[in-house]
Amino acid sequence: MPMRRNAVGLAVVVAALGYFVDIFDLLLFALVRKDSLQEVLAADLVGLAPDAADALLKSWGLWLDNTLQTTGLLLGGLAWGVLADRKGRIAVLFGSILVYSVANLLNANIADINPDGNFGWMYAVGLGRAIDQYEVLRFVAGFGLAGELGAGITLVAELVSEQRRGYATTVVATVGILGAVAAYLVTLYCAWRTAFMIGGGLGIGLLFLRIGVVESGLFKEMAGASKGAGAFWRLAWPPRRLLRYTSTVLIAVPIWFAVGVLVKYADVIGASLGLTGENKPSPRNAILWCYIGLAVGDVCSGLCSQWMRSRKKAILLFQLLTVAAIALYFTLGATSLPMFYASVAFLGFATGYWAVFVTTIAEQFGTDLRGTAATSAPNLVRWSAAGWGLLWVFFEGVFAASGFGTSVAWMAAAATAAVAMLIAIPAVFGIRETYGISLDFKEP
Repeated sequence: MPMRRNAVGLAVVVAALGYFVDIFDLLLFALVRKDSLQEVLAADLVGLAPDAADALLKSWGLWLDNTLQTTGLLLGGLAWGVLADRKGRIAVLFGSILVYSVANLLNANIADINPDGNFGWMYAVGLGRAIDQYEVLRFVAGFGLAGELGAGITLVAELVSEQRRGYATTVVATVGILGAVAAYLVTLYCAWRTAFMIGGGLGIGLLFLRIGVVESGLFKEMAGASKGAGAFWRLAWPPRRLLRYTSTVLIAVPIWFAVGVLVKYADVIGASLGLTGENKPSPRNAILWCYIGLAVGDVCSGLCSQWMRSRKKAILLFQLLTVAAIALYFTLGATSLPMFYASVAFLGFATGYWAVFVTTIAEQFGTDLRGTAATSAPNLVRWSAAGWGLLWVFFEGVFAASGFGTSVAWMAAAATAAVAMLIAIPAVFGIRETYGISLDFKEP
């Protein structure tokens, strides 16, 4: 029994620290977006008016983060998920962290290549410029990041008892969220290249800590006995399972709309709300306050699901809080810079049902599809940030054509928020209530 407790404790610690590094790296680009792009695109920014320069930086930021990195997350979620159900949860924990750690270490060293030098051949493969390297490495980093959370949560959920599972996954999610706070502090005192080096170094260091983590007993029992293990297409059939999987994804899309648009582009939206000059919000500070709120929200939502003895009720409660938080963001947040950051912190708290979300995914599906579902679903949610970014830009065009002038950014964001919530709230009714269920089952 003491040995089992030690094994479970180590798994929780390793999963929590893994998610900590995951969030650190995932948010790192958002924190260094302006500084890094101003250096990498210095030649393109010469002579541009401030508004034009901001538009160029915004365009590249959306492309690198909301499109390339999140597409890497999507494809990585599928690949690592299948691997988790076929080769084991531990294999994914080692492979994913290695991929994104190496990508970040390389990201710290991007540079325009001398076409006449030893590495001139890189132009032939489209990697001669620093911005080209940035594009590829953000995709690769996203691909690697995709395996971390799902494999860790699946392993913890399968090792911990039904009664304590919610507490354990809440610890993992909450510690992980604090990785954003650590990323903020690192970027506050370090140059962007150093920050990428630190992120990669943390991942490499965590690799060694994972030696000795035990594999899930449920996976060991299932390994080799289920022919369809990790077959992603099974999530799409029969229709009832597809509805359950789709609903599981949709319940959490407001989280990454909030982070991917309202928080990461707080400077753009804040300015359109009238917060300009010294009162213009900083994306870096907005991310800090959002993730402080998220950490508190994760603890509270996880505890609520345990006290209510219901995952669905806890998710619905926090979705309704999210509606209120979005309303405050666009109203009270527009009154002053301190109130804007306060509304962002509350928005983080309200969208802090990520802990319950990831627990629910692991509980929705049998052991033969659990890794695939638990790894792919969070990354589909993260990938939705690309869609929210495109929808935001689309609504900006609609409102600009209607003559709304400088208010288009916040009005477009508000319209996008309405779409996100109208999708997410009904989806709660498409999932099972899974509080306290045994995970010792396979999909029929």
